[in-house]
Amino acid sequence: MEDLTPLQAFRRICNLRMLAGVYYFCLLYAVSRSLTWYGDERGDLHDFLFSLVRFSRQTLLTGVSLLLTVALAEALLAARRWQLPAALTLQALAVGLGAALGAWLRWAVTLTEDSANRLKPGWFLSTVAIWTLLGGMGYALLRFSRAQRSGREQLTLLFREREALKAQQTEAQLSALTAQIEPHFLFNTLANVKRLYETQPGRGRDMLVALIAYLRAALPGMRRQDATLADELELVRHYLAILQMRMGERLSFDIDAPAALLPAHLPTMVLPTLVENAIKHGLSPLPEGGHIAIRVRAAAGGGVDIDVADNGQGFGSASGGAGVGLANTRARLAARFGDAATLELVAAQPHGVVARVHLPPEALS
Repeated sequence: MEDLTPLQAFRRICNLRMLAGVYYFCLLYAVSRSLTWYGDERGDLHDFLFSLVRFSRQTLLTGVSLLLTVALAEALLAARRWQLPAALTLQALAVGLGAALGAWLRWAVTLTEDSANRLKPGWFLSTVAIWTLLGGMGYALLRFSRAQRSGREQLTLLFREREALKAQQTEAQLSALTAQIEPHFLFNTLANVKRLYETQPGRGRDMLVALIAYLRAALPGMRRQDATLADELELVRHYLAILQMRMGERLSFDIDAPAALLPAHLPTMVLPTLVENAIKHGLSPLPEGGHIAIRVRAAAGGGVDIDVADNGQGFGSASGGAGVGLANTRARLAARFGDAATLELVAAQPHGVVARVHLPPEALS
């Protein structure tokens, strides 16, 4: 039930729009009745029009009386908060009282024209019965239409709440998946620093300084859901530079990305995860190391394609593309873009793996 004050409930029934509706209904009712009289009587058009105006006035008195009593009933229901059957009883009494009051007012008006006119019980009861029926039907239709509109509004509200909950769920999912990826990425990087310290302390100190600089740039953005392609490539460039300090000539890389595509949005830590996967499963197991190539290009059907290719040992690695990092990356892409974004692993020639990310056109908006 709507939470209305008595005054609001009264004005929702008794207003200009409802008065206009009652007026046109009474006029139509008077015209229909007067046309039957015009066929039976032998009076002229002037008498017919006079009778029409007089009967329209009389029906309007009853219609307005019904409107006022129904409005008062709605105000009382809003104040008392009655439930069935008390509310239904009050509504029925309001319709009956309005019809009786209207019939009495019609008789009272005729006294101004003919003081000898006496109230006829048969006419009074029949008039009250007819207008109680008409008023009850109108009141029921009004309540039904308002219940329908209230139902539609509630459905709209529930739909909006559901969409808001879905957005919150997606937000929570992204936060949880990001929280899983961040330690995975950082712990592996710190493990590399530890190993380098054990073998070459001097280079280990240099790498630690570089790692601190990297973390200062990376940590502020790690809790964001989205990053730009420019941000991701900058993190990857720092990360690969740090790994080059450990691997030396065993690692080389190059990045090719048009400036027009750098503003594209994607979930954070997607590219660092793919590069880390290529290093861990593709290049690190090989004594000679290898090369990482990152290529960004506009997709044929719109959007952005990003390739992270290595010339490592390929699908013979243990991961096979089913690691936690890749699974979480796919889930985060799906949570952000749905089925419009994809991540697939394909074999590179003559050897190696290409991790290919497709971002939809909305990533550029």
